[in-house]
Amino acid sequence: MILLHGDGDPTTPEGLRAIYAPPRLPWLRANMVSSLDGAATGSDGRSGTVNNTVDVEVFHALRDLADVVLVGAGTAAAETYEAKGTPIVIVSRSGRIPDDLRGSGPGSVRLATVAGAPGLAAARAELGDENLYVTDTLEVDLSALLARLHDEGLRHVLCEGGPSLLGTLLEAGLVDELCHTITPKLLAGGGPRIVTAPPLEVPVSLGSLIEHDGTLLGRWLL
Repeated sequence: MILLHGDGDPTTPEGLRAIYAPPRLPWLRANMVSSLDGAATGSDGRSGTVNNTVDVEVFHALRDLADVVLVGAGTAAAETYEAKGTPIVIVSRSGRIPDDLRGSGPGSVRLATVAGAPGLAAARAELGDENLYVTDTLEVDLSALLARLHDEGLRHVLCEGGPSLLGTLLEAGLVDELCHTITPKLLAGGGPRIVTAPPLEVPVSLGSLIEHDGTLLGRWLL
């Protein structure tokens, strides 16, 4: 790995963690990947067909640094998430837990949903009230969710998408940093971009940029 912008040594695990350490807390970081032509998923609907070994290395470094992972239910299901290490908060307006996350250890999977969610009763039975974040609104109140996570000491939040959840967070002005990997491939097709939202303009500044065999790993500060 070569650091093109910023300070630190990306060739060691310690150096990589130092480059990606949050500058303050609380901090909400999003982590996304796309092909050179902007596809966030491949033809199978998964980011696993877009990313590569170095992106996975950074993915795990970001997971290790975070207090909690925030992810949309559709992304968690499509990417077959497993509950390992960092606790996961699923954002789901329907209140349904992805099948691969059912039966996980206590507190390893949590759910953010709304009071009218059709799956709320089943989720309560599965997870317990202590692992539910329920808002009396039509959509999940992400500002209220983050406030509760911060109150619980989960102050470094890592959002892993999908594009709709990231778009909602950006619209609400809740994102501090975007980590975006661009892999050296062209996919064409109709794959989604890393953000799905009405048109919006969010100024960013470059925090760091790493290159590895044509893959670019950027930290963009909002």
